[in-house]
Amino acid sequence: MTRTRVIAALILAPVAIAAILLLPTPWLMALSAIVFLAGLWEWFRLADVEDTLARSVLLVLNLALMVALVWASRTSSGFNYVLIQLATVLGVVWWLLACLWLRHFEFGADHERPYARVLKLLAGTAAIVPAWCAMGMLHHAEPNGHRWLFIALAIVWAADSGAYFAGRRFGKRKLSPRISPNKTIEGLAGGMACGLLVALVFAPMAGAGWAQLPLVALATVVAVAFSVVGDLFESLLKRHVGAKDSGDLIPGHGGILDRIDGVIAALPVFAVGKAWLGF
Repeated sequence: MTRTRVIAALILAPVAIAAILLLPTPWLMALSAIVFLAGLWEWFRLADVEDTLARSVLLVLNLALMVALVWASRTSSGFNYVLIQLATVLGVVWWLLACLWLRHFEFGADHERPYARVLKLLAGTAAIVPAWCAMGMLHHAEPNGHRWLFIALAIVWAADSGAYFAGRRFGKRKLSPRISPNKTIEGLAGGMACGLLVALVFAPMAGAGWAQLPLVALATVVAVAFSVVGDLFESLLKRHVGAKDSGDLIPGHGGILDRIDGVIAALPVFAVGKAWLGF
């Protein structure tokens, strides 16, 4: 399985990196919308929405929200990112609330209660749409926005890989045994170290000065922590419905949501951190 995971990553990573570094922001946003909405489709499945028509309608509504955000941000002189930025901040608020949800495993587990599915569907929108907005916010930022977006994603990828291998080699103390038995504190530490290493190596290439590196490190630590929250929340959804993966599209990795669960939580945090800390 490790070999399959590595091969799949070696195929997908260059495509993603090329899109980030070479495509203009509107094209990247369009492409990423497809990926994020595919993840949202799997989220609906984990929310126990099995009817294809219902899931299609919900997906179209979320697509309409994305289009509305772009349309409302257009001005006569170009593009105003205020609404995109506001949506990104709301994404950070949602993931703070998700931390509370993780402390109460049984909340929303019974899908016979109407509020359970509704809350999970709203949570899907609150997770996916702000992450998509954060991607556009980072990529469009001047100067070197495309490089900063690459760094944000590379941090999550490195943290995920570092946590996987450190957890397998050193993992003993469980991080959240009821939600994700395989995650360990040692894995978290390994992931955090790998994420920081990537951030500090690549940040100067995006224009960060030496004095700004501590700020980059701070944003990285918080973003990696939130990526773990995103991973744990998806694991919570899977536990509630008894699913091992969100899908089976990517060999060795599961579904789209299994690959972007940490990204959708980390992107808004990193984008907001970069804007507020000014690096």
